[in-house]
Amino acid sequence: MPGPLSGLRIIEFAGLGPGPFACMMLADHGAEVIRIERPGGTQGGPETDSSKDILLRSRKRIAVDMKSTGGKAVLRDLIATADGLVEGFRPGVMERLGLGPDELLKLNPKLVYGRMTGWGQTGPFAQMAGHDINYIALSGALHAFGRKGEKPTPPINMMGDFGGGAMMLAFGMVSALLHVQRGGDGTVIDAAMTDGSALLMSMIYSFHGQGWWKDERGVNMLDTGAHFYDVYETRDGKFISLGSIEPQFYARMLELTGLTDDPEMAAQTDPTKWDDMRDKLTKVIAKKTRDEWDAIMAGTDACYAPVLSLTEAPNHPHNQSRGAFTTAGNMRQPTPAPRYSTIPTRPPEMPDGQTHTRQILSELGYSDAKIKETLAQGGVS
Repeated sequence: MPGPLSGLRIIEFAGLGPGPFACMMLADHGAEVIRIERPGGTQGGPETDSSKDILLRSRKRIAVDMKSTGGKAVLRDLIATADGLVEGFRPGVMERLGLGPDELLKLNPKLVYGRMTGWGQTGPFAQMAGHDINYIALSGALHAFGRKGEKPTPPINMMGDFGGGAMMLAFGMVSALLHVQRGGDGTVIDAAMTDGSALLMSMIYSFHGQGWWKDERGVNMLDTGAHFYDVYETRDGKFISLGSIEPQFYARMLELTGLTDDPEMAAQTDPTKWDDMRDKLTKVIAKKTRDEWDAIMAGTDACYAPVLSLTEAPNHPHNQSRGAFTTAGNMRQPTPAPRYSTIPTRPPEMPDGQTHTRQILSELGYSDAKIKETLAQGGVS
């Protein structure tokens, strides 16, 4: 497969959200990812048709009964050949199946064993159920999202599941795989969304520690407290974004909105005047449509962009010029990122509803007779 991770084999135990996204990243960048699914069970997320689940792209699939003797035997044979493993069960589940890291690192001492959970493998909350909203609440992140005087607003599940969870796990997997390639031993990665979302808040904790970030929502420069870093509604009910932080960019924004000569708009960094200046900007922006503002501001240093919907974004000229979106399996979807100057990433391949069981067993060295016997035992399908 093309990509910088070509030649690596990752075993993925089917789950939802962050685990599949981390494995999608690894597959996008060339790793061979073999997804272990439950026989007859729902293999994707809320969309039960896996052929429409973008997070499952570019995988091989095999259905395994992990409680059966035959299924466990196949899993152990697979894991013996693997560079990495990803699972997202509650702490202790894999151990009870006889597939915990202690057992599997004896089988494969170079294995990188990635564990994805919300609370982590240890701690008072480790065995509790939870979701993204709970994990980012505990890390302090959720408290920061929202407008002044309003309750916290979860940023859908980007902060915990994907930013603090999947991306941290993918980074940890690649780091540990590099460690192994340099002669190190296999290891276990404890990727917790509480830990990861806390880490994503490092700059904000830094600002707070330095005394210039208030521990309140919607009153700071980057949380919509400042009028020059906010979203504004246009005459046609659409929105534009402004992020004119630096003085020269702020001056350009004032010029393009016709507010350069307004003396009250000169006090850019005075928080006591932010609300009044926002009111003025709101009225000005509301006089034109989004397309009209696009014609005025696009391509300038006003730090501007139109707020695009999921339908609109793939068709924007900038995204089209960079190939930021592609189509695979009749599904419009983001292209693998980041990109490399000399190494291609893997073109997305959507699941076709079929498992790759015979191919996988054959690659493990199973004879035709053994494949037939293994399938007859019912442990895999």
